[in-house]
Amino acid sequence: MSSPGLRERKKQKTRWAIQEHAVRLFAQQGYDATTVEQIAEAAEISPSTFFRYFKTKEDVVIQDRYDDMMIEAIRAAPQGLTPLEVLRTAIVDSFAQINAEEMRQALERAKLSMSVPALRMRSLDNMQSSIRLLAAPLAERLGRAPDDFRSVAFVGACVGAMINALIAWVESDGDGDPLQLVEEALSVVAEGP
Repeated sequence: MSSPGLRERKKQKTRWAIQEHAVRLFAQQGYDATTVEQIAEAAEISPSTFFRYFKTKEDVVIQDRYDDMMIEAIRAAPQGLTPLEVLRTAIVDSFAQINAEEMRQALERAKLSMSVPALRMRSLDNMQSSIRLLAAPLAERLGRAPDDFRSVAFVGACVGAMINALIAWVESDGDGDPLQLVEEALSVVAEGP
């Protein structure tokens, strides 16, 4: 996988800074009480810069770089793997790119997504979009159309299993290895309960 250029790294650093300040403010004063203007001020940017990175306040919690990482990893997975092995490989490769601080922030954003009703609904919308995004390169590997129903359904089943792993991780307040929980959840998809 190629490394992002300096410009992309700077954009990602700004995006993370905005998210970090937003999550901190949400924890301090509540999601509904926190304004975009307060987030922008804390991140030392203008509100218009905030909206260049995130279309809505919900997006500062929901959006992440994981879909892009997974798409790239699905495309880069070795040939000859089963669809489940492709997804497992993509997940392991993607987790390897996430440092401890980013993992902590992901935990905080997941807690918010599960506790704020507006974010739960936005997460659900985002999930369906993510499923379709991830299914497209998998379908491509299988020689199928990007919107192939079976590929979308398969990725949906795997994402559903991973959501249960994420919920268990959040409920344990980040105790344990989230990758191990995801691996166990995907083994259920492969083997049954």
